[in-house]
Amino acid sequence: MSEGERARLMEEVEEKKKLIANIRNKPWRMKRRLKHLKEAQLFVDKFEGALGKGKGRKLYAYKVMMMKKWIKFQRDFDNFKTACIPWERKIKEVESHFGSSVASYFIFLRWMYGMNLVLFSLTFGLVVIPEVLMGLPYGSIARKTVPREEQDSAMDYSVLTDFNGYCKYSVLFYGYYNNQRTIGFLKFRLPLSYLMVGIGTFGYSLMVVIRTMAKNADVGGGDGEDSEFTFAWKMFTSWDYLIGNAETADNKYASITTSFKESIVDEQENQKDENIHLRRFLRVLANFLITCTLGGSGYLIYFVVKRSQEFQNMDDLGWYEKNELEIIMSLLGLVGPMLFETIAELEDYHPRIALKWQLGRIFALFLGNLYTFLLALFDEVNAKLEEEQEIKNASIWFTKEYYANYTLNNPNDTGTPPPMDPADVIRGPCWETTVGIVMTHINLLYCVCCYASDLKLYIYCEAEMGAFYAPGLVGINVLRLLTSMYYQCWAVMACNVPHERVFKASKSNNFYMGLLLLILFLSLLPVVYTIMSLPPSFDCGPFSGKERMFDVIIETIELDLPSFLGTLFTYAANPGLIIPAILLMVLAIYYLNSVSQAYQNANLELKKKMQMARDEEKNRRNNKDSTNQVMKDLEDLLPNRSNLPPAEEAKEEACASLYPPGVWASLVIEGVLRLGWAIGLANWVENRIRIK
Repeated sequence: MSEGERARLMEEVEEKKKLIANIRNKPWRMKRRLKHLKEAQLFVDKFEGALGKGKGRKLYAYKVMMMKKWIKFQRDFDNFKTACIPWERKIKEVESHFGSSVASYFIFLRWMYGMNLVLFSLTFGLVVIPEVLMGLPYGSIARKTVPREEQDSAMDYSVLTDFNGYCKYSVLFYGYYNNQRTIGFLKFRLPLSYLMVGIGTFGYSLMVVIRTMAKNADVGGGDGEDSEFTFAWKMFTSWDYLIGNAETADNKYASITTSFKESIVDEQENQKDENIHLRRFLRVLANFLITCTLGGSGYLIYFVVKRSQEFQNMDDLGWYEKNELEIIMSLLGLVGPMLFETIAELEDYHPRIALKWQLGRIFALFLGNLYTFLLALFDEVNAKLEEEQEIKNASIWFTKEYYANYTLNNPNDTGTPPPMDPADVIRGPCWETTVGIVMTHINLLYCVCCYASDLKLYIYCEAEMGAFYAPGLVGINVLRLLTSMYYQCWAVMACNVPHERVFKASKSNNFYMGLLLLILFLSLLPVVYTIMSLPPSFDCGPFSGKERMFDVIIETIELDLPSFLGTLFTYAANPGLIIPAILLMVLAIYYLNSVSQAYQNANLELKKKMQMARDEEKNRRNNKDSTNQVMKDLEDLLPNRSNLPPAEEAKEEACASLYPPGVWASLVIEGVLRLGWAIGLANWVENRIRIK
């Protein structure tokens, strides 16, 4: 092959490669695209390896072959990664039947499942598994042994479903873990790991949510101006091209038609006079009824928690008395949203605004119920702490009596008395395990409410908060999300009918993420309060024997770190340094907020200037198309811009930039009038001279 033929062939190969890369941009039919694509690929595969020069031809062919193999590997690996995404096919099937709005819920559910898997790995990898493998076995100490009076019924079904018996004294709950500073041959620091994992799960969740919100803010829409080109936006962007079901497509078509009709009706209603006083009265009445409902819900929960404390001293309790608290909270979660929706009919808001109010009220209901429950639960915890002090004194006295009686009954035995059987040791109430059991009960019984209302954010809040007192709750939550995904995918495909009026509650991508961030922050507060303020139980849990739970960190700093680091941490924990640091962070946040507002104002000003420029351009075009014959004749007197040389054109543009279009037209008219007056004066003078 000659050099000319090789160069021509190389040019053809490059052209075919460009065609393959840009085939999607060609305004051709799909059949023609596929035909040209196959021809180009065959041509490149056939002649690309023959473009090497001399001895380097084989090396070039080898490089081309390896490049193709690498591209194919990358494509296959991307397909493999896509295939590894859980429930991708199910979500695509839901998306084709109900559109992207419904599928976004399942994507959010899958995201929560992935985050819970990470938390499950942290909790079980750093807390549960080390305790099982390196800790003391079951039955070795009192906290890992079922009391003797409970052993006969410890395996009963009714006892296990209440998370008592063997469930209570297992790795599922806080009380099972030992307070040994190090365990196993690895000298694993379990109490420190328990505290760090408990705080780290919240930190990881907050970090992931904030990062996701920041990513959505870069992608997100809804910041544009909706007041412009309203008809065009609705006409060209309303259709969901991911719909693949005929019934859903018909409903989407009806929804778009309905939205146009609603816009026309809203415009007509805005021009009518309405009884604004009646509307205000009904909205005030609706908010008053909802406030009464929220207050009654909180009082009912507080009353039920107090009543459950009385039931603890009774032996013969029915199923309802045992589960009254969980049943009441689940019923409130079911009935409350429906009651709010009924009351909201009085307000007569637009469906989008009504949905926002509905979500906010449901959020207030669940959050108010949760914090009312926590306040009542902390009252019970304080009562258990007083009871615990009495039991602690009684256990000390009982131990002394045991050794004294053994010495009296065995006067000839000079050895150490045998240890007491762990099943016979007096137990404290272990308030942490009690809180963990209650949280687990609520999470399991809330599943029914969760399936009915799809409000998993509140369940996630309680699971995150209860995981500190019940490490096994993280695994239960993962299983619940797993079953929920399959159950709801089946339910939405088998039972749901596509809604005739589909819209989103918010145009922001961070609506549910913002709710989740707020819920995580509010669920963090009770856990931090217990860590910093409440004393741990004396005979159960990894922090037993400490004044406060965070003393584990102080102990680690004193015993494991060099002395100068301990002194450094002591100075860093001084309020004299913490308060200025907090003030500095507040000032930094204020500065960044001010800068952000300045950027927003600059963007608004830029938008206004661009709008003014568009308006001026529009007015100039309208002036050119004017029907006024005088203005057209005057414009004809102006030189044609297309015939001007570049220098003259630049000069004209510079002159035009000095005056607006209206001022320039008035100057032209004035100049023409003066020119006509001068010509007329000259003709009159010439005629007078001729006459003389």
